Order: sequence, then C-alpha cells, then structure tokens
Amino acid sequence: MRLSRLLLFVAISSVLPAAAFAARKVAENTRAYKGAIVMDAASGQVLFEDHADEVGPPASVTKLMTFLIVQDHIAAGTITLKTPVTVTREDSKIGGTQVWLKEGEVFPVEELLYALMIQSANDAANALSHAVAGSREAFVGEMNAKAHELGMTHTTFHSPHGLPPARGQSPDLTSPRDLAILARHLLLHTDILRYTSVRTRSFGTGVRLQPVEMRNHNHLLGRIDGCDGLKTGFTNGAGFCLAATAQRGNHRIIVVVMGSAEAKVRDLKVAELIEKGFAMVPANSAFAGYTPPASAAAAPASDAPSPVTAAPLSPGKKAEAPGTDGTMTVKFTDPVSPKKG
Repeated sequence: MRLSRLLLFVAISSVLPAAAFAARKVAENTRAYKGAIVMDAASGQVLFEDHADEVGPPASVTKLMTFLIVQDHIAAGTITLKTPVTVTREDSKIGGTQVWLKEGEVFPVEELLYALMIQSANDAANALSHAVAGSREAFVGEMNAKAHELGMTHTTFHSPHGLPPARGQSPDLTSPRDLAILARHLLLHTDILRYTSVRTRSFGTGVRLQPVEMRNHNHLLGRIDGCDGLKTGFTNGAGFCLAATAQRGNHRIIVVVMGSAEAKVRDLKVAELIEKGFAMVPANSAFAGYTPPASAAAAPASDAPSPVTAAPLSPGKKAEAPGTDGTMTVKFTDPVSPKKG
C-alpha cells in the first residue's frame, strides 16, 4: 500500500510541472503582445504600461528613427526635400517590402520619405541613409547617437530599415517605452503626420512608365477616430509591431505594441488601448504639435472597408475581439497580410 501511494505521488509530481509549463506556453502564444505602453503626447505621462521595457526587434518601426535623422539633416540645412538621391546597386538589392528602386534612378528626398512611411520601403530607407550621411554605417551611427540623446536606454540600431540581420550581423533592438519616447519627439518636433496620415499615394510619377501604387500598412487609418500614424512593422523574429497615435480635440495619445503573434490581434489591441488612453488622458492636457489637415487621414480610399467602431459593452458581456479585456468590441472584417520590413 505504501509503495503504491509513493508511486502515485511520484507520477503526479512529474506530470504537474509539465502541465504548468504547457499552460504557460499556451498563455504566451495567445498573449496579445510582448510589451505595450500608452502615453499622453502632450506631457509624456505614461497612462498604461505592460512589460514596457521588454526588449526585442522592432522590425520596420525602426524607420521612425530613419525619418528623424533625415529631418534633422533637413533642419540643419545639409539637405532639402528636393535634394536628388541616386539609387545605388545596394539599394536595389534590399529585400522585403520595397518600391523596387532600380540602380541609377533618381528621386528627391521627399518622395523617398513618402515611400519610407507609406509603403515601408526598405530600399528607400537604404537610399536615404547613404544620401544623408555618406554611408549606411555612418547613418546608423547617427541613429544610435540620437537614441542616446533622447534617453532611449534600451535601444541599439544596426540598420536603417529593420530587416532581419544577415549572418554575423546584429539585430535592431528597442522597447515599447523607447519607441513611445521617439514617437513623442517626432510628433512634437517634425511634420511626420504629413506622411503617416496618407493612406494611398503613387510613387515614381513622372519618372516611371508605371508608378507604384503605395498603400499604408497601418489599417487603423480611417477606421479608428483620430488615428493618423505612425508605423507598423513585422518580421518573424519581431512579430507584429505598431507605434500608433491618434488625436481627438486637443488630446493626443501614443500607443506602442510589440511582439504580437498576429496582425489582427495587434490592431485590435492597439484600437482598444487608444480608447483606454483617451479615457485616461488628463483633462488639462493639450497637444500643441503638428496636426495634419483633416482631409489627410479622414478621407477613405475608394475601396476601403467601413470604419471600425469601439463600443462599450453591456455589463456581463464579453468582448467579441481577441486580445481585449472585456471593455469594448472591435472588429476587422478584411484580412491583414503580413509584410516583412
């Protein structure tokens, strides 16, 4: 009898840790993100955070810093929006999402910035890096210097585009908190919304026989009230990332989510956090940064789906969308295809 009880105890003891580990892995796989933060853009006050210092690759959200370095050079007078950029062989060989730049083509800085922020073009990011700083390596050095200046203590950049590193190279790394700091600086000191609020635009008009029709990867534009930026990102290693912003009246908030397992889960969670942020923003907070014309973000594309609505739930009801906490209902009806970089 004693031997039977002992064997039963040993059997149960060996099963429980395995079951607990399996349950933990399931929870991790179904989690809406690896880290998230909500910030008041006016004051920088953190309204919500969950693993906000979790470090990981940001994928194409890296391009927010690329945009900032270009803007710093424009402000310093070393380049202008009209400065011509000649595409190199290296630019034309960059993979992932692109506008298919060809060696020898020439585009102004401004056109490449639109390609960077709307199409998330990796080739445009690479072209801007050497045009602005002389080489990609020098440009990345400026990116890291700027990150240090802004207090982005968990950030190290190794590329201007955020693509997965080649063998022997290191990945870009940052955190939701650092990206929120970067986003706030961009909102206060640049006109980034002039680019990120645009949903569709042609690239190469007047240069190519068949311009590229660019479509913004941020599917919250035109669907979430006040959303006008900022940048999406996806790689297998990074998961689905999004640094978003929205303005309603005088209030503007920033939401950053990193490491979502699915694009729809990411978008739904960001939509939820936007609503949560506006419910928590201080009444006396007033954003005084750049605001794009109302038509820029509000005008839907002709083939765009109906706007997403976020409605409070009745007591006792559960949210219909994955990744919510029972406070709202958000639905996306069209597929969101992942694109690397």
